[in-house]
Amino acid sequence: MNQKQRRTLEAVFEDPVRANIPWRDIEELLEAAGAEISAGAGSRIRVALNGVRAVFHRPHPQKETDKGAVRSVRRFLTEAQVTP
Repeated sequence: MNQKQRRTLEAVFEDPVRANIPWRDIEELLEAAGAEISAGAGSRIRVALNGVRAVFHRPHPQKETDKGAVRSVRRFLTEAQVTP
């Protein structure tokens, strides 16, 4: 995991929850952590990491992730035992 991905991981776990993290940065973080990502229908992506599976929606038309999605990513990473 490089420095940018570590900063993204820290941003996902920041309190209060941030709403300005670009979705592409979150996808890069998941890939660096070893997640398998596959496209679903529409803007959905399926993610599997350390035996934990989740489905997320890419934000559109904006590129930044909202607070609810950041909370979901945080919960997924915690269950997959990936924390800063």
